[in-house]
Amino acid sequence: MRTFACLALAACLASPAYAQSPPAAPPLPSPEELAAKDTVTVALGAAIVPDYEGSDDYRIVPAGAIRGRYRGISFTTRGTYLYVDVMPDRGKVDFNLGPIAGVRLNRRKNIEDDVVKLLPNLKRAIEVGGFAGVSVNGLTNPYDTLSFRLDALYDVGSAHESAVISPTVEFSTPVSKTTYVGASLGADFVGNKYADYYFSISPADSLTTGGLLPAYDADGGLKNWKIGAFVNQSLSGNLLNGFSLFALGNYSRLVGDFKRSPVVSDRGSASQWVGALGLAYTW
Repeated sequence: MRTFACLALAACLASPAYAQSPPAAPPLPSPEELAAKDTVTVALGAAIVPDYEGSDDYRIVPAGAIRGRYRGISFTTRGTYLYVDVMPDRGKVDFNLGPIAGVRLNRRKNIEDDVVKLLPNLKRAIEVGGFAGVSVNGLTNPYDTLSFRLDALYDVGSAHESAVISPTVEFSTPVSKTTYVGASLGADFVGNKYADYYFSISPADSLTTGGLLPAYDADGGLKNWKIGAFVNQSLSGNLLNGFSLFALGNYSRLVGDFKRSPVVSDRGSASQWVGALGLAYTW
């Protein structure tokens, strides 16, 4: 897994200004040298998220992230999940493999919708699992990365008690020495218990809402597809260290039984947006 610091240097190679720099200037580190460097980035900010999965009401929450590498072991957070890649970067093609652990905070608690609020509160899902993938480096410049990843998670608590499988394609590349960008495309496949827990309405639950939400039985399968983008802008003049600003956005679209659930079709929206903005520091 290439770090953001590795991505930051690519545009320098194609920059006319850099090409005209004095011959005595130190050479750029190679991707291999950067991949072997220990580093850590910590980010704090705020995010806007739906009240619950399928809601059309949004709220602002604190957001944080960390990523880095220590002695060849890479780690990163994605939302409320921690990924640890135990496969060292080696060159043009890297294999990615490691554990995932995190919390799904889809509880329908403190939400605006007065009808959905009548449904029973949901528990936090404690999910663990793993991921496997492959990254291809240096497609358009020495420091970009195209990665393919498959995540597999299972709720080990007492919430949905089901599996979530997520294939993802990601591409990251620098656009200058101080700016890099990335984009992703993915989907989520879930089990029947997940569909029941978050999207089905039992006859008893329907009565609780006075019939405003009809009984509904959702089946598992493809839950949604999603696209995302991010940008990081250095404030110190070098993404290898110092402060930077970050922004990210993600759009997902519920499909099938999930889109037709009354908590979505009657009270919410199949279109789901997430955005975040904040400050990061890299050592």
